[in-house]
Amino acid sequence: MRDLAVALDVGTRKICAIVAEVRPDDIFVVGVGIEPSAGMKKGIVNDMGSLTAAISAAVHKAEKSSGFDIARAFVSVAGSHIASMNSRGAVGIVGQRGVNIEDIDKAMESARAIAIPHNREVLHVVPRSYALDGQERVRSPIGMHGFRLEVEAHIITASSSSVANLEQSVQQAGVSVDRFILNPLASGEAVLTPEEREMGVVVIDIGGGTTDLAIFIEGTVWHTAVIPVGGDLITNDLTYGLNVSFDVAEAVKIHHGHALLKAVDPLETFLIEPFGEGMPIQVERSAVAEIIEARVSELFNMVKKEIKRSGYDGMLRAGAVITGGCAQLAGLK
Repeated sequence: MRDLAVALDVGTRKICAIVAEVRPDDIFVVGVGIEPSAGMKKGIVNDMGSLTAAISAAVHKAEKSSGFDIARAFVSVAGSHIASMNSRGAVGIVGQRGVNIEDIDKAMESARAIAIPHNREVLHVVPRSYALDGQERVRSPIGMHGFRLEVEAHIITASSSSVANLEQSVQQAGVSVDRFILNPLASGEAVLTPEEREMGVVVIDIGGGTTDLAIFIEGTVWHTAVIPVGGDLITNDLTYGLNVSFDVAEAVKIHHGHALLKAVDPLETFLIEPFGEGMPIQVERSAVAEIIEARVSELFNMVKKEIKRSGYDGMLRAGAVITGGCAQLAGLK
C-alpha cells in the first residue's frame, strides 16, 4: 500500500490540494487541485459556506488527478491572529545516564507550560537549542550525560475561534484535519536549503491577504510573524487608480505590472475598459508600475520593521528568500 500525504493550502486568493507519495528518499506529487478561494480574507474565515464549497472543488480536482480518495490532510494556517514567543523549559536527569527522548519531551512540555489567554491555542512548539549543565547551544543532547537539561523553544499560538472555523470548513468539505501547519514554516521546508537554514535566512511568503515571515538560524526557526498585508493591497490600489474592477486590476497586475518604475518603458501602453467608459482606453504601463512600486515599498518597509523587531536582523547571512503568489510579480526580486 502506498504511503500518501495530503496537504491543503487554504489562502485568500486560491486553494491548493496536493496528494503526494512518500518514498524513502523523496516525495513524489501524484495529484493537484487548484481552485479560486472564497470566504477567506487575510487568513481568516468570513464566509464558511463559500469556503467549504471552494475547498470541496479543490479536493475533488486533486482526487480526480491522483486517482485517490482524500479523507485527511495537513492544513495550512496564517492570519493576523497568529502570535509567537520564545520560552525556556528544564528537566532534571536522574541517575548516571545519557539524555533520552523522554527527557527532551519533558523539557518541551515544561517550555510549553506558559500562560496564554483562554481564547488562544498552541499550534507549534519548536526547539531552538538545548543547554546541558550550563553548556549552551547544544544541537542534539541525545546520549549526552548531565544533570539538568534546558530547552529554548519557539511557541506559535493562534486564535482558537479562527482555527475552529477553518477546521469546520475543511470538515464540511469531507476532509479531516491531521494537523494545522503555519504557512511560513511549510514554506521554509519547501524552499530553503540546509545551508541557508544554518547560516541565517528569512522566508518572506507574500500571499494575497497576508505576508508570512519565518527566520531560520542554526538550522531551526527562531522567529515567525504574519503581516496582515499582501498582494491584494496592490490590486486594491490599482482598482482606484485605473477605475476598474478587482478582477481586471488583478489581471493588469499579473500581465502588465512591474515593481520597478525605472525598468518600464515610458512609451509602453496597453488597453483596458474602465467603469463608465463603454470602450477600451490606452493606459501607460509606467502609471501602473508607479502604483505598484509604492505599495511594494510600503510592504517591504513593514517586513523590514518586523525583522528588526525580532532582534535577528544582523544574523541573516543568507539574506532573504521570497516566495508566494505575489513573488511572481515582475521586478519584485
